[in-house]
Amino acid sequence: MTTAKTPANFTELGLISPLLARLTELEYQQPTPIQAQAIPSALAGRDLIAGANTGSGKTATFALPMLQHIVEQQGGTSKGGKGNYVTGLVLVPTRELAKQVADSIKSYSVHFNGAVKTVAVFGGVSANTQMLALRGGTDVLVATPGRLLDLISSNAIKLDRVKTLVLDEADRMLSLGFTEELSALLALLPKQKQTLLFSATFPEEVTSLAHALLNNPVKLQLQSADASTLVQRVFTVNQGEKTAVLAHLIQQNAWRQALIFVNAKKHCEHLAEKLAKRGIKAEVFHGDKGQGSRTRVLDGFKSGEIDVLIATDIAARGLDIEKLPVVINFDLPRSPADYMHRIGRSGRAGEVGLALSLIDHEDYHHFGIIEKKNKLRLEREEVAGFEVDASVAEALANVAKPMAKPAGSGKKKNKNKDRKPSAAEIWLKRL
Repeated sequence: MTTAKTPANFTELGLISPLLARLTELEYQQPTPIQAQAIPSALAGRDLIAGANTGSGKTATFALPMLQHIVEQQGGTSKGGKGNYVTGLVLVPTRELAKQVADSIKSYSVHFNGAVKTVAVFGGVSANTQMLALRGGTDVLVATPGRLLDLISSNAIKLDRVKTLVLDEADRMLSLGFTEELSALLALLPKQKQTLLFSATFPEEVTSLAHALLNNPVKLQLQSADASTLVQRVFTVNQGEKTAVLAHLIQQNAWRQALIFVNAKKHCEHLAEKLAKRGIKAEVFHGDKGQGSRTRVLDGFKSGEIDVLIATDIAARGLDIEKLPVVINFDLPRSPADYMHRIGRSGRAGEVGLALSLIDHEDYHHFGIIEKKNKLRLEREEVAGFEVDASVAEALANVAKPMAKPAGSGKKKNKNKDRKPSAAEIWLKRL
């Protein structure tokens, strides 16, 4: 993996003056490590696989070179009115991330005086409104795959002139859940294009798949120097006492904001009702909520009007909530990679943050897997007044001990027998 000294300022990266002026206005004082190493490669037209901690400035890392390429190709004039084509395409997994990325790109391009058109398209809102926005094409399109395919089928937009493709939260975009949609979109894109992949985590199978999609990519995997500002703690609790412990922690610490993760939509509502009975008002955020409700709740949480937000993993990907003090895993994520995405909502951009996980006997083994996959080892703690029963403590200790190998375990087994193909293997067959 690549390492390099961080430039002292953005001027050294080769960015043009309108972008530099905007960065100064936004008080971007020094490039982050991922920006320092990735922006020059992106400006040079290289394909890129870039991994870095959440909150490390990945959006600016791909947006700034894309905008610079568009302006240089245009000669400073907008391409609006010249067909329903796209120059830069950014694919994201969630509606909220699409809006957030598009808003950032629009902000970076203010000194181009309208020469760069940016549109976000996603489900949950009227497609007709988005079709109107796409009239005459767009320079930058930020989209979720499903809605983009709908718009293509309606002849609202074409992808055969895309020069730059970005997959944000690439590990999620290349997962099995997006296989059909992303395969269809890739088939519509030109073979000659720049492809940039960004994510906080790149599982091994996703990395191997990425190499099949990219042309001699530059590979970056960086851990931000600010990672130490995020404190991770694990509390063991008795089964059935998670809600009581959660309410106690919220009330005792009087957190300005708390983002609580659960694994299912119905769990959001159920937990909110339980907390309400304990005098804690919480809003919920999940995929069954209408887009208007999701936007209202997220804006309220970002502004501080909402103190406690209970969410599924749609809130774990890419959402930038400034100075969020604490993230709590009420339910452990099913995927070890999702653990890193969840906790990355706090401790962003050098701010001090706290990530708490509540685990009972049923969670203990799974949390060990999360630790192993993410190369962590966290002390198990207890909350005063909610100490685990002696029998539970003994059970937890037994779970932590390595299990004895059963008789005959020395025989080699065919690991590939009856094994389901991975998402990457399914993808590679389609290429």
